[in-house]
Amino acid sequence: MSNEHRSYGWQTAEMNHSHAYLLPAVMRRLGEIKCRTARLVDLGCGNGYVTRKLHGLGHEVIGIDAAPDGIAIAKEAYPELRFEVASVYDDDLAAIVGTDVDAVISLEVIEHLYSPKRLLEQAHAILRSGGALILSTPYHGYLKNLAISLMNGWDRHWSPAWEGGHIKFFSEKTLGDMAREVGFRNVRFEGVGRAPLLWKSMVLLAEK
Repeated sequence: MSNEHRSYGWQTAEMNHSHAYLLPAVMRRLGEIKCRTARLVDLGCGNGYVTRKLHGLGHEVIGIDAAPDGIAIAKEAYPELRFEVASVYDDDLAAIVGTDVDAVISLEVIEHLYSPKRLLEQAHAILRSGGALILSTPYHGYLKNLAISLMNGWDRHWSPAWEGGHIKFFSEKTLGDMAREVGFRNVRFEGVGRAPLLWKSMVLLAEK
C-alpha cells in the first residue's frame, strides 16, 4: 500500500452536506443501468453512508476505503454490509472485489489523490464489459472560477491547511480526457448543487 495520508477524520456514520446533492444524481445514473439488481463497488466509501443507501435500493455493494477510521465506523454502523480497508494504489484490488462489477461509484474522492488516474484505471479493471463508472468531484469552470476570484475566495477554496484535503482540481475536459485515456467511452457530465455553471460538483458517467 501507498503511505499517502489515510485518515479523513470521520466521526459518525451520518450523511454529510454533499450527500444531499450527490445522491439524487447517482440514483438517476444507476437507473440507466439495465440490470435491476447490480453489483456495485463504492470506491472511497468513507463512513459507509452511501454504501448503505445503495444497498437499500436492492443492490449488492462492497464499500472500499483507504482510511481505517471510516471503515471502522461503517462496520459498526452497518454490520450487515461488506467493507474493506483497501486503496486504489493496491495491486490486488481486483482480487478483493472481483472483475465482474456492474458499476463503480466514487464520490468526492479523486480530488484527494496524488495519482488520480490510478482510480480510473482500477475502476476500469474491475468493471465488466459494459459496466459504468459514476464519479463526482468538485466542479471548476470559467464562471465559477471567475466568481471565486471576484470574491477573493481562493485561499478559503484551496484550504491548504486541510490534512488529506483537495490536491487536484478538474474541469470537464481534464477529467473527461483522463477517463477516455484509460479506456472509458460515452463520457458525459451532470452539474449538481447550486445554480447552473456555479455547480458545487460535477458527476461523470462513463462506460467500459
